[in-house]
Amino acid sequence: MSEIDVETSPTNDKSNDGSKSPTWYQERAEKNRQKALLIKKSKLVAHPYARENNEQEENGYQGRSIKVQGQKVIDSGGGFLIEEDIELEQEMLKLTEIPAPIVEGLPSCEECKKEFKDSWLLQKFDYAVCDLCKDPDDKHSLITKTEAKEEYLLKDVDLDKREPPLKYIVRKNPHNPRWGEMKLYLHLQIEKRALEVWGTEEALVEEKEKRDIKRQESKVKRFNNKVKKLRMEVRSSLYDKTNKASHVHKFGEDTYNEEDDTYTHECVECGYEETYEKM
Repeated sequence: MSEIDVETSPTNDKSNDGSKSPTWYQERAEKNRQKALLIKKSKLVAHPYARENNEQEENGYQGRSIKVQGQKVIDSGGGFLIEEDIELEQEMLKLTEIPAPIVEGLPSCEECKKEFKDSWLLQKFDYAVCDLCKDPDDKHSLITKTEAKEEYLLKDVDLDKREPPLKYIVRKNPHNPRWGEMKLYLHLQIEKRALEVWGTEEALVEEKEKRDIKRQESKVKRFNNKVKKLRMEVRSSLYDKTNKASHVHKFGEDTYNEEDDTYTHECVECGYEETYEKM
């Protein structure tokens, strides 16, 4: 039942049987009216565009408009009947309407030079290229952080600290999902950052050649050390220490091996040969 009392028949101020005066009913009606207005305001805020866009059916007003004593009211669904007040509703609509945002200065695509609102490259890498011009297999390809550091001789600080820090996306490792996630950068931005660090492409190529030569020399040196160690182990194994434990070698003159920078001497009694390096 509605809490609004629809009472139109007048009564005396104070009847002999103790009934209430018309003033009491008027105050009660006014109180109910104020409650209904508050609910009506809340409904208008919840559905500010219902009347303006003729979307009563979508916003739950269908079937709630009823008439009481010839007057059209709306069932609020909360126990109150709300009188239609067009002026109040229009005023509330003006207060709750939000103007559409004004979009100015749309970015222009680096490829087709046309303006566009949004794109995948713009969202992920702040690179102004529309989705129609995106070329993920060639010009706009991605590169892992490890490859960027090896190919362009960049450090972590060049990627993440130097202004502006380069954006990246994270993907699972396709070779093994249990490995760590990969950081993928836009190849074009990596090339640009490499030029900022090394100045010119020629300086980068020269530095790469120097490092390649140094890396190759280190590999050769490690290989020679392994060969020396293996050669000494093989030669020392030819001498049977168990049968000739009391024998003391008497080495002859040292022979210098210029090829591997070592010295060799031979025992004059048993023929045991030993190769070593002088410190």
